Amino acid sequence: MDQPISDLYENYRNGRMDRREFFKGLAQLTGGAAAVAVLAPLVEGSAAGGQVIPPDDPRLQTEYLEYAAESGKMRAYSARPKGGAKCPAVIVIHENRGLNPHTEDVARRLAAEGYWAIAPDALSTLGGTPSNPDEIRPLFQKLEAQANIKNFVAAVQYLKTNPQSTGKVGCMGFCWGGGVTNQVAVHSPDLAAAVPFYGAQPAAADVPKIKAAMLIHYAGQDERINAGIPAFEEALKKAGIEYKIFMYEGAQHAFFNDSNAARHNKDAAQSAWQRTLEFFKAKLKTG
Repeated sequence: MDQPISDLYENYRNGRMDRREFFKGLAQLTGGAAAVAVLAPLVEGSAAGGQVIPPDDPRLQTEYLEYAAESGKMRAYSARPKGGAKCPAVIVIHENRGLNPHTEDVARRLAAEGYWAIAPDALSTLGGTPSNPDEIRPLFQKLEAQANIKNFVAAVQYLKTNPQSTGKVGCMGFCWGGGVTNQVAVHSPDLAAAVPFYGAQPAAADVPKIKAAMLIHYAGQDERINAGIPAFEEALKKAGIEYKIFMYEGAQHAFFNDSNAARHNKDAAQSAWQRTLEFFKAKLKTG
């Protein structure tokens, strides 16, 4: 995908233009409506794509559940191995597209590895993630930042104290959810492991509050997010926090999302996933 189109899409994803403006700009870059009709599905991605583990996989138990949080009841997709054995738990935090089939599939991928994964819907208290994509982004602008963080911190406590859990809890998130993952690490001393994918970094002054081990993934072609890496890493070092940072050169923001053909980088995604599984195994399944 050409860089000007990718830059246009980045502005759209981050709310700097609406869907109408995005398509107008895409038409200008590609030469008209006919080209837009071909490219739009690739650029926007398919919300139903990227299904690695089918929803009816016989190995797994899946459902929607609710847990109590700062802003009221939070709805979450839950996936765990079938059977009554306790599992270490992982919170999966979606992009700024809300809770969608791809995010639910990531939860199932973790469940297939022996974890109880829940993917909360950040928009639960606003009626949940709408089916119309044009309605989703404006709702994110209505979320109160601190209440939102507390809603996800509440998921840590829900999983830590649940009798179906071993009590060890990790968190991972993507894009917007990567930034929230960093905030959960800051605000939840009970979190054992955090894996933010290309997420906004916390304030340096807040970094010493982190108790979790950190595995941090970044994309080489992600100038806006990467600008915050030096200060974040310096603060992590000064605070003596266990961390590893991996940079995936040539990859773009959202490279893990295999439902987004414009951004997905198969090699980077596979490497990041393998490292994530090894990290969670070390931090949540041992000791």
